[in-house]
Amino acid sequence: MGFVVIVPARMSSSRLKEKPLADICGKPMVVRTAERALGCGADAVFVACDSPAIVKACEEHDIKALLTDPNCPTGTDRLAEAAAALGLTDDTIVVNVQGDEPLIPINVIRAVAEDLEKHDDCAIATAAHPISDAEHFFNPNVVKVEIDAKGRALTFSRAPLPWPRDAFRSDKSVLPEGLPAYHHIGLYAYRAGFLKAFPKLAPAPIEKFESLEQLRALWHGYRISVLILDENLPSGVDTAEDLERVRSVYAESLKN
Repeated sequence: MGFVVIVPARMSSSRLKEKPLADICGKPMVVRTAERALGCGADAVFVACDSPAIVKACEEHDIKALLTDPNCPTGTDRLAEAAAALGLTDDTIVVNVQGDEPLIPINVIRAVAEDLEKHDDCAIATAAHPISDAEHFFNPNVVKVEIDAKGRALTFSRAPLPWPRDAFRSDKSVLPEGLPAYHHIGLYAYRAGFLKAFPKLAPAPIEKFESLEQLRALWHGYRISVLILDENLPSGVDTAEDLERVRSVYAESLKN
């Protein structure tokens, strides 16, 4: 199976200035992320960015980079522009690895690509892991996904889904045993044909309220396969504290 990885990266960040270029033990974060993706067995890895400074930083470390429209409304639009520029065929599988995920496990990148390859009725594959505690279940920042009998997404929501009506009548502090509640992880594999179609799809009403662009695909009839993992992925970098944590991990690994 062949697939490519595209790492979308944009310079603006509300909490961490010039985040893609943040230094992690001598290399920019976006370079560390791309280098990690190179280990997953992809045919090629590209960074799709909005700044010449990011392109320059990537090229200095032999990472292929594409300059895309700085006004792309979503990360998926940026992927779509990159896929078009690369001339990818409609059946090419493209894995989206966010540029602020320098600790993402390489086996999971490949696993999501393989999951999409196995489900030829799906345009997208993504990942999730079981939710085991009520705190995460009720947290609107934890996106939930409900799945059908074939492992395809029924819907995504920030609301607590599914709602265990009978159990919660008496106690909402503990999730009932066997509740099929899953935390959606924002790692995606796409067929390039879908990426080409995405910019022309009208946003879905539910997408506007939930702020979840994957709902646009479901709204327009595209199917999404969901790979269930045993546990969550390592956290990405959103804050200065996150950056220091990742630096510590890399510094320790470079000692060995």
